[in-house]
Amino acid sequence: MESVLLRPLPSAGLGRRGSPRGPRRVGAVVGFGERSRCWRGVAVAAASWMEEAGVAVLEEGVRRNPAVSDSYRPQGMPRPNATVLEAQARVCTGPEQTRPLGEEQAMRVLDTILRSAMGELKDEPVSSAQLGAFFAGMTIRANSFPEATQWSEGERRAMSLFWPRLINVLPPEVKFIADPEGTIMGANGLTGPRYVGQSTAEMRLVGALREVLAGGHLGYEEVQCVLKDVLPIELANENSKMVSEALLSAFLIGQRMNRETDRELKGYCLAFDDELGPTPVADVKSLTHYGEPYDGNTRFFRSTLFVAAVRACYGEACLLHGVEWMPPKGGITEGQMLKFMGANTHLSPLQAKTLLEDESTGFAYLNLQEACPPLSSIIGIREHIKKRPPLATSEKVQQFVRARGRESMVAGFYHVGYEDPLLMLMRRRTVHAGLVVKGEEGALSMTTKERSVHASKGLPVNHCSGFRTPNSINFSEADGISREGFKVIVNAQELGFESTETPRTDRSVLKNLELGLAALGGEKGPTYDRIVLNAAMVDHLLGCTGAEDIQSALERAREAIDSGKALSRLMNYIKITHKVS
Repeated sequence: MESVLLRPLPSAGLGRRGSPRGPRRVGAVVGFGERSRCWRGVAVAAASWMEEAGVAVLEEGVRRNPAVSDSYRPQGMPRPNATVLEAQARVCTGPEQTRPLGEEQAMRVLDTILRSAMGELKDEPVSSAQLGAFFAGMTIRANSFPEATQWSEGERRAMSLFWPRLINVLPPEVKFIADPEGTIMGANGLTGPRYVGQSTAEMRLVGALREVLAGGHLGYEEVQCVLKDVLPIELANENSKMVSEALLSAFLIGQRMNRETDRELKGYCLAFDDELGPTPVADVKSLTHYGEPYDGNTRFFRSTLFVAAVRACYGEACLLHGVEWMPPKGGITEGQMLKFMGANTHLSPLQAKTLLEDESTGFAYLNLQEACPPLSSIIGIREHIKKRPPLATSEKVQQFVRARGRESMVAGFYHVGYEDPLLMLMRRRTVHAGLVVKGEEGALSMTTKERSVHASKGLPVNHCSGFRTPNSINFSEADGISREGFKVIVNAQELGFESTETPRTDRSVLKNLELGLAALGGEKGPTYDRIVLNAAMVDHLLGCTGAEDIQSALERAREAIDSGKALSRLMNYIKITHKVS
């Protein structure tokens, strides 16, 4: 079966003068297109600062278009089989969301798996990760899902036809996943009960999987032990942890299908806190950790990078973290935007600490590759399991750098049921304040658009909830226990904003940057309003100093933009990332 893993991407190597090695392409932002005179000035200034810093950007125009988010998908990473991936989207989800396959589709999927296992699909094989995820979904549905989302009659007929042939060509670990206790496939399911794994790490994983595949749950320590045993997962070499991708994929998607408990989520969230040693502590009065969905935006303007530059102007340091590209959406991320502008996006947590403390920047971005290599190692597997694993929730609540002063966390969410778990994880981090936002696309960006009377059911966009430590409480004495909670739906019109359509970017990194930089350059309009709204509302809801009155908070954010300070900080950041040691 084909591996979906890649060798670790190299960090930006520094040359003698502190710039990454490789051909130079200085001033990439100059080519953003025609806008106002202010925008052209922004582009020229950006190019000048980048050239002064000696920024060297890898010339990739010949082989890909860095202005589009899809181009940041790691080259050389095998793509999943489309037929099986489509089926995974239906059967590898929750007890109520699962949609059983019809007989025709089930036949087509199992035939694809059979032909791949026999070596007939050289161009689009079914990966081990896909096999693990698909059969884990089928097993959990058979063992524990309600009748409406268990196997359909069509799936039963297809499996009875194909399984006697599949059992002769599938690897042992996949046969274990498909029938771990020998209760699903009848006389043809005898491998599962005897299977123990091929290594010490796999043995613990197989033991945990037996519980997960039965629809059960694990304890906090069990989850942590499994993750530390099997990650990072790499291509085979003498020092790698040899773990089947099928088993790992089954574990990850199985826990999400079973609706992970608070204990399990805490295990995922805290498993690698000590991976790089003691967490750096930044000497700042206030630090906000931003937990955007790692898979980015595919439709609407993503504001957080620009919001961070604004908030840094008045002493609210911001730490962003993520990846360049992440499935399933593969949308626009902060890493893509910063890389496109020429910033060094491969900083260590210690370097991020320095940037947070620097009075000319005040914010920083960390790539998961440097911040937590074990979790970065499974990006390829995540594409092949199709649906989001528990890590998609826990990775938004990370503390890669601490602060001597006040700490807050902000995270975006979309699906019902993850608001309270995110706040629980934030409380576990013992921060002073926490905020979860249902922004557009499940990201953090609140909108100024008035809610339609025909809006879909569920929590509306701009729904916020969280907690904060009252100003009268000494946090160290209270040990993080005394907090006041809140819930609010932000109505931008009540705050004086005109209702406007959210600017669309449609996976264009270039368009997102063009909109954001023009707004920081003083161009008024929907993008400017959204940056102001999101900066001020985060300040206000987290209880930041000087933001007790929302109108004062809004004016402070506008002044940071109109004075040019926010834009200067963003451009300073691009330059200093290549000089920080």
